[in-house]
Amino acid sequence: MAKEKEIVVSGIRSTGILHLGNYFGAIRNYIRMQEEFNCYFFVADWHALTTHPDPKSLRGNVYRVLAENIASGLDPEKVTLYVQSDIPEIAELYLLLNMMAYKGELEKVPTFKDKVRQNPDNVNAGLLTYPVLMSADILIHRAVKVPVGKDQEQHLEMSRNFAQRFNNRYGELFPEPYPFNYGDDLVRIMSLDGNGKMSKSENENSTLYLNDSDDAIRNKLKKAKTDSGPQEPNSAKPDYIANLFTLMQLVSAPDTLQAFEDAYNGCSIRYGDMKKQLAEDMVNFIRPIREKAEAIQQDHAYLHRIMRQGAEKARESAAATLREARNLMGINFY
Repeated sequence: MAKEKEIVVSGIRSTGILHLGNYFGAIRNYIRMQEEFNCYFFVADWHALTTHPDPKSLRGNVYRVLAENIASGLDPEKVTLYVQSDIPEIAELYLLLNMMAYKGELEKVPTFKDKVRQNPDNVNAGLLTYPVLMSADILIHRAVKVPVGKDQEQHLEMSRNFAQRFNNRYGELFPEPYPFNYGDDLVRIMSLDGNGKMSKSENENSTLYLNDSDDAIRNKLKKAKTDSGPQEPNSAKPDYIANLFTLMQLVSAPDTLQAFEDAYNGCSIRYGDMKKQLAEDMVNFIRPIREKAEAIQQDHAYLHRIMRQGAEKARESAAATLREARNLMGINFY
């Protein structure tokens, strides 16, 4: 009998436009995971409600995020791809887990404290209990592995705590989920201005989005931060220069990368030529994703079919978990 695949769960935020950092930091790993694990990937539209988005833009964002992920290589026939709010069982498990969550521990979460500082007039219960909803997202499918960034690892630690508390109080149900990524495949893409990592919310002129036009890509790379070049052979590269080489390694031919490496090490590099070459290679990388995503976004019938198909599969898994949770807690009266 074939060995059952381990369950992986990951959420995709429904705010902002996917960019190159998202692709190489997350989506590329998802594409690899879909061949090896039983994957549940969802668009986290409930999480987005903490910032009170406009309903029309929220709907459009969900369609776009689904389209961009599919265009990037996620196969809805290989993964369960769904929208969070289509799975009411998650909301019920969220309620049950809230009974085991304590105000003091939730207030200590660094991301909550950051949100309070940034938006002191919008400290809502959804922000406070964000880690509980994230835990419900994961535990509803009894996931073992969860691909998360460093900023989410404490939330995952809380998911393990909730799993332990439930199991100790009511009986064994939830495995303890652990962070997972292919360690050899983690790539950190910096902003083109050299200030931190590429981000949806920071300087859009220094971020390469998956829906950027060819000319936008060329203009952004033309303005990418450089310097006067190395003064000594085989010099160490500053972060912002190393980032250009990282981008070239990801989208250019190996011999192209090697030619510019040799030029850098020999102090003869012309950054203008490098950025021009990188821009054309980046255009050739992003254009097919952008065009496919645009076509998918226009095909509402296809998107609705994918969403319904994903919801059915996700609800089957979620309902089984919730039935067991209710039985163990004594919330089963007939």
